Amino acid sequence: MTLMQPVNEAERAAVILMLMDDDEAARLLGQLEPDELQVIGEKMLALGEVGPDRIAGAIEGFVTHADSATLDDRDRPALVRQRMTLALGEVKADSIMQKIAPDVRPHSLELARWLAPQVLLPLVEGEHPQAVAALLLLLDAEPAAELLSLLPPALQPEMVERIARMRRVSAHAMAMLDEMLSARIGQRFGQAALQLGGAREAAELINLAAGNLGKVVMPVITERDADLAKAIEAEMFTFEMLFALEPMAMGRLLRDVESEVLVDALKGIAEEQRDPFFRAMSSRAADGVKDEIDMRGRLKLDDVRAAQRKIIAKARELAELGEISLGAGDAEFV
Repeated sequence: MTLMQPVNEAERAAVILMLMDDDEAARLLGQLEPDELQVIGEKMLALGEVGPDRIAGAIEGFVTHADSATLDDRDRPALVRQRMTLALGEVKADSIMQKIAPDVRPHSLELARWLAPQVLLPLVEGEHPQAVAALLLLLDAEPAAELLSLLPPALQPEMVERIARMRRVSAHAMAMLDEMLSARIGQRFGQAALQLGGAREAAELINLAAGNLGKVVMPVITERDADLAKAIEAEMFTFEMLFALEPMAMGRLLRDVESEVLVDALKGIAEEQRDPFFRAMSSRAADGVKDEIDMRGRLKLDDVRAAQRKIIAKARELAELGEISLGAGDAEFV
């Protein structure tokens, strides 16, 4: 028996909604008014079994309606951004919009990425620390680190702490930052949430900053939040820092490192940088590792870094057990 065709717009909409997956239907329902939701809900409950003819009728009615509809082009970038955000999330949507509609991105924030740190410094003086931290994360790592090192020493620990804690920057905050920069640039020279920040970014800024910024900021952050300081220090630790290990500590580490992992890790560094590892071995063992390095074929950089990360992870584990001592710079913060 052929079931009756949908007889009104509400019933057609109910059928279309039932054809959608849960997420799509939920997004559409979320845009309706309470009275509209009630009507659609009642129709969905009353549909009963919906056969192919009825489904085809609903789709045909939808197509007929679409044939006579028009799409307003007012504020199209905002509409496209909204749909992209619903589909992809704010970060991916912002990335796509910058590619397909570059003129809608904040102009002053884009300009700031091209300004020298010495020029940016007076533009951010006296601004709220959260705004300055957000700007540091929007810059490339090296100019951001230089700008951080130019800030007053009393402000630097707070900047690093805010960067490490930051996760999202709201569209409103981005707009305010862009407005602030526009005003400052105008005085001196005539939007979208982003996933930013974290311990890794904070550590990278410290590593790249001029001088030993870690000595200034890490004791202050440790006093305020020991767990956050530990997370930053973990990201500050690099494979090159193993070169400073004493032979006894290096020997303890190498006892827990597989030979193949060690060979891959050392293959990716300069020959003179391998000496701290060889000094911790017997002459026979060192010669064996050197021979394996020479015989090892070309390695992908990713494989070298993976091996180095394994050794770093083992070094951290031993440090936590108190069997060896590790530290950033001269090991002040362990």
